[in-house]
Formats: sequence, C-alpha cells, structure tokens
Amino acid sequence: MFITFEGIDGSGKSTQARLLAEHLRAAGHDVVLTREPGGSAGAEEIRRLVLEGDPDRWSAETEILLFTAARRDHLERLIEPALAAGRVVISDRFADSTRMYQGLSRGDLRALVDRLHEMLIKREPDLTFVIDLDPDLGLSRARGRNGHEERFEDFGAGLQRRMQAGFRALAEEFPARCRLVDGDRAPDEVAAEVRAIAARAFG
Repeated sequence: MFITFEGIDGSGKSTQARLLAEHLRAAGHDVVLTREPGGSAGAEEIRRLVLEGDPDRWSAETEILLFTAARRDHLERLIEPALAAGRVVISDRFADSTRMYQGLSRGDLRALVDRLHEMLIKREPDLTFVIDLDPDLGLSRARGRNGHEERFEDFGAGLQRRMQAGFRALAEEFPARCRLVDGDRAPDEVAAEVRAIAARAFG
C-alpha cells in the first residue's frame, strides 16, 4: 500500500507519517518512510534547490519541472521497487503538494501540473491523509523550527490560507483516497484517528 500525508507547512503531517510508520512496523508490516521532495539521492539534491533561498528564486513553471523531476527519480528508485517487493510506502508529501503549491501559488497552473503527472508519474497513492490546521498556527509552528528550508514559509500567511483551502478542495476532489483529519488536537489524538482509518484501509 502507498500512503501519503499532505497539508500546509506546520500541520504536523511529518510527525503523523512517522507515528503511523512506527505503528505499522510494530504490527508486523515492512514499512518504508520517505519524503518529498527527496527520498532518493537525486531527489534530495533537487530538494536543496527548491526549499532554500529567495522565495522568487524560481518561477512557478520552473518549480513544477524541478518537483516533477525529483518525483520521477523518487518513484523509479524507491517507491515502485518497494511496492513491488510487497512493502508499505509512507511518504511525507507527494503529487498533491505540487498540485497545491505550484499549481495554485502564483497563478492557475494546475492543468500543467496534471499534464506532467499524467505523462511522467502515472501513479496516485492508495490512501492520502490531509492534515487540516489553522494557517496562522501552521506558519507559527513552521517558522519555530528555525531550519533552512523555509522558502515557502517566506511567502507568508496569505499562501498558507490559499493552501488550506486548496487541500480541503483536493480532499473533496479525490474522495476515494483522501481523508481530511483535524490537526488542531494533541498529536496522539490525531494519530489514533489516523491509525483507525489506516486499519480500515488495510481491511
């Protein structure tokens, strides 16, 4: 099974991805925990290009190409081989993040994102958790990390609000695989809901 976690910056999706991976491993599953952009050597190099530096470093169109290139390498070298071997793959972000951030952030480029996805990726997750959180709280959390990968946080609260609305709409667009989860709770409460949803998916 291929499971992804999506949401705005600071929503807690990385924590929830890790907690679900730990839970599934304890239950006897062979789990690969990965992230985007990244997850393979080439994709990690692209990650450094797109998540650090000036917010205007790249145009939205260039970003779409870079993220798609990183995803293709990640898919070829990690995701597809792991799934073929019968492993569970959990990824912190996947194509839905590109649909939101590059597809909506600086113009309506969603159609371009989708065309490249259909040409080069051709895979959707089996299950996607969309962690929903107040944008101001998410931005505060994200900036509190004091890391170097803050290029998208530097676009400000306006982008976070657009992304929250976009992720909610995305959950409605793909109801067969997307589950909207309230992230404004204690992490263990969120994790309990995530585990219950995953248990039903594994059936």
